[in-house]
Amino acid sequence: MYYVVRHVTRFRYSAPITESVIEVRMQPRQEGMQQCLSFDLTTNPGARVMSRRDYLENIVHHFSVPRSHSELTITAQTLVGVTAPALPEALNEAAWSEIDALVTQSDVAEMLIPSHFARPTALLNELAYDLRVSRRADPLSLLREISLGVHERFRYTPLSTKVDSPIDDALRLRQGVCQDYAHVMIALVRELGVPCRYVSGYLFRQSSDVESRAASATHAWVEALLPRLGWVGFDPTNNLVVGERHIRTAVGRDYADVPPTRGVFKGDARTELGVAVQVVLSDEALADDEMLLVMQAAPPVQDGEQPQQ
Repeated sequence: MYYVVRHVTRFRYSAPITESVIEVRMQPRQEGMQQCLSFDLTTNPGARVMSRRDYLENIVHHFSVPRSHSELTITAQTLVGVTAPALPEALNEAAWSEIDALVTQSDVAEMLIPSHFARPTALLNELAYDLRVSRRADPLSLLREISLGVHERFRYTPLSTKVDSPIDDALRLRQGVCQDYAHVMIALVRELGVPCRYVSGYLFRQSSDVESRAASATHAWVEALLPRLGWVGFDPTNNLVVGERHIRTAVGRDYADVPPTRGVFKGDARTELGVAVQVVLSDEALADDEMLLVMQAAPPVQDGEQPQQ
């Protein structure tokens, strides 16, 4: 499938500021079953946009606006092709030993240890006991089971947590957003000795997805490293094995590594942040005036918080 993704981010400041320095992770990764065919990033006020790769091979665009401004708009547009991976129903039991061998041969140690948002706690241990999280059956079947278990035990509730909420907030409330589902599953899977990482990206929603728990086109899920299969994606928010509707922009230990935007500014001002994202099939690209209507309808996020995924 081929998609056009348009992601508009607008910062409004309560008073003019003198400088903004921003980095952006919005360009889809190009690897495996996903190909980024084109990408364009523009800013208003205009700025010279540069790019680099971080240590996880995510593409990071960065720029500065040195002159006074009261509003900053970032528009990213991409054309991307995604093919669904072919996965078996299960692996054999020897796959557990193969995972251990894979870990010793690969540079994935940081995807096994606790990270800022994905770490074991007493509440996580209670959930692990409830879900019978231990090495049994085969890894692929067990991870499908864990994804289903997290999906069934949490209620998708927008704004119930914040981007900097610890894992226990979602565990205590048994509700959260995509970010929370991902952090909970990552922490559970790492306890099995299976490398697991956080994925930030987009989800193409079909017209039939009225019951989808993904409240917007931005999304988050997890990937686990399995023998002979590589990094396999699981979406516990929607109880899906990741396929051709998931578009990957960045991977990391958890959300702290991959926010869509991160930056600082000089000045004494409050920030209002508005975000609009549209993911459409490539022959359904939005015109500028249509995207403006979407942007105007996007709810603002106050005081410089990042929008929840």
